[in-house]
Order: sequence, then structure tokens, then C-alpha cells
Amino acid sequence: MGCPKALVDSERILTRLKNEGYSISKDYKDAAAVIVNTCGFLDSAKLESLETIGEALKKNGKVIVTGCFGVKSTEIKKQFPSVLNVSGPQQYQKVVDAVHKVVPPIENKFINLIPKSVIKLTPSHYSYLKISEGCNHTCKFCIIPQMRGKLQSRPLTSLIGEAERLAQNGVKELLIISQDTSAYGIDKGKAKIQLKNRTLKTDIVNLAKELGSLGMWIRLHYVYPYPHVSKLIPLMANNLILPYLDIPFQHSHPDTLKRMARPAKQIETLREIEKWRSICPEITLRSSFIVGFPGETEKEFDHLLQWLEESQIDRIGCFKYENVEGARSNSLPNQCSEEVKHDRWLRLMEKAQVISSKKLLAKVGSIQEVIVDDVDDNGAVCRTKGDAPDIDGNLFIDQNYSNLKQGDIITVMVDESSEYDLWGTRLNDTH
Repeated sequence: MGCPKALVDSERILTRLKNEGYSISKDYKDAAAVIVNTCGFLDSAKLESLETIGEALKKNGKVIVTGCFGVKSTEIKKQFPSVLNVSGPQQYQKVVDAVHKVVPPIENKFINLIPKSVIKLTPSHYSYLKISEGCNHTCKFCIIPQMRGKLQSRPLTSLIGEAERLAQNGVKELLIISQDTSAYGIDKGKAKIQLKNRTLKTDIVNLAKELGSLGMWIRLHYVYPYPHVSKLIPLMANNLILPYLDIPFQHSHPDTLKRMARPAKQIETLREIEKWRSICPEITLRSSFIVGFPGETEKEFDHLLQWLEESQIDRIGCFKYENVEGARSNSLPNQCSEEVKHDRWLRLMEKAQVISSKKLLAKVGSIQEVIVDDVDDNGAVCRTKGDAPDIDGNLFIDQNYSNLKQGDIITVMVDESSEYDLWGTRLNDTH
């Protein structure tokens, strides 16, 4: 449950179990146990996690709980005392140990002769690469550092090795994720490593360069707007990584950002965005925003709407502020009413739709390289370089698609657009 970072955790747990000889059941009935990987960031996510645990207990009875909500083990066990084990995020060994207690591993000398396999929960043509755990920031609305700890960057050589293996297994697109992608390597003092007779600093720019040399689409998510982010834009302009930046601004008004205790709030974002677009005109910017944060005035919200009009962010997500147990923002004065939050959410999403419609209309007549996500009797569902899976739009092809397959990268002419999607005509052979 929850974000792609939790999905990667699930992949790691399943991979370890699979390589010990366990099989994965398709339903509750045939399973010897159920693992629920929870999300606990918002109250709504906690409720969904609790409902899922309850359903698993009802339909199976043997339930192991892990993930971000797992740090609240007392709360979970109070409601569901029969759960077999509760652990927090990245505590893979505790999950495996709990499985061993329910279903002891089979001692089979032949299992060790089988090459290690990797379980992926994404389609075969794209994969998430989690480059670090935890976060060093202290944003007042967020409890992720309490759940996942301080920043811990993975070794650069380990990441490149994993990416190389994924490329060899046919992965065409790599989605780079962490809680704060821009901070990669900071906890290591940007330590230097030796790689293929070269000396490299452990930082996001060098990582992006190395990954970009592998021939896959490289898409960056959760990039905080630090000054060094500008060094990534030329890599996009030179087609080394995708011209796509998922950058969580959260708000525009300096007073709101100050109350949020957001990092990099001193950066003049409109000027930076203008600079990025001058270097890489085809760049697509995605961002998320919070409305109704404690103390947000109508003037501050209007500032955000005006900022969106000026910045013309391509992909916009919006969340209504929620008090989260343990977050410092809970005690801030002037909490906004649910009516105010909903009204501002509607107005911001209306603005976002207008911007998106205009942006996509401008693409009609252009030639785009797209990746095929699915093919059925009705056509092919694709994505442009400006669209991440599951969160952005699609490009649909309803003619000349019969020989396409998942993972193909093709060139199309864009024929039509809507508020969030495109339609196109295939132009060339696949690769």
C-alpha cells in the first residue's frame, strides 16, 4: 500500500522469499499467510491500511504487518491482537523471520543451484530504482523521518549494478525515487568512488549521468529545488535523462513555506523555472501542492493561483491538508475548516485543468517518442517522455497497433488532445 517506495520494499521482501523457495499466492484462500505492507502517512491511509488488515484476517487469519504504519505497532495490535507480527519500513528480515515461523522454509539443496530471481511488481518494461532511504528534513506537516529515519544513500556502485541488471532483463524505463532525490550522497559527504578507472563523487548528478549512459529512459521523481538541481537540466537537454522533473514545491507564498518549514524555500522558483526552460525547452514539470495548511489566508492562496498561472507547471497534483499524528503542524494556530480546504482544492484543480488543457493542445501536430504500456483489441496505451506511469496522462493509438507490444518505443504524430491525454498516429517501426 502507499507510494512507490513501499512498492520497492514489497519487491525486496517477495524476492527474498521467492529465492528461499516460497511461492506467491493469487488469493487469500490458498495462502499460508498474508503480508500487508502498510502506509501510515495520512489518517486516510492509516484507515485504508487497517481495513486491509481486517479483511486479510477475516479471509485468511494469519497476517504479518509491515511498512510505515508498522511503527505504530501498539495501535495496530490494540485493534487486531491476533496479527502475527508487526514491523516498520525496510525491516525486511523481521518480515522474513515472521514468515519462517508460520511456514518454515523447506530445506532443499537444489534451491541453491537455481539462479537468484528478482520479483517485480511493475510491468516488465519499467522499474523503480530507490536510491536512498529516509529524509533529513523537518517539514512540519510530515512524519516520514520518524517512520523511515534519516537519509541513508545507497552506494553508487550498487545502484549502477542494479540498473545494469534491469537493463539486461529488458527494462526500458527507470523511475528514480527516494524521499529526497536531490539529497542523494549528502549523508556520505559526497564520498568518491572508483568506477571503470574514473573517480566519481557520490551525488545525484553523477548518478544521473551514469544511469543515462545505459540506454534506458531515466525519469527523476521527488527532486527538491536545491540550487544544484540546475546541473541536471543540461543532461535533459542532451537526451541523457528524460526532460521530466517531479519537484514538490507544495506552495508558493513565502509565509506559508516558512510555516511549513520547507527546505530550499529561499530559492526564487519562477526565475529557476524560466532558466530550466531556456536550457531545455521540452522539459515537463510535475509538482504537488497542499491547500488549507494552518494559517493559509485567502491572500496566500491567491498568490499560489497566480504563481501557477505564471509558472505554467505541466502536471499538477493537489492535497487538502490533514493533521497527522506526530506532526508539528497539528499545533499551529488558525487551522482551516474542511469547507475552506475543499473550496481551495476545487479552485486549484480547475486552474490545473486549464493549464494542462492548453499545454496538451500545443502538442497537437508535434512528433513525440512514446513507450507502449498496454495493447488490447481497442488500441495501444502509451506514454510520452512527459508522462510517468499511474500519475500522469496517456497517449492513445487506435490505428496500426496490432503488432505493437508492451515496452516498445515508437514515434507518433499527435492528432488530438483533451484535458489530460493525447491521441496520435504511429509513424515508424519499434525499437
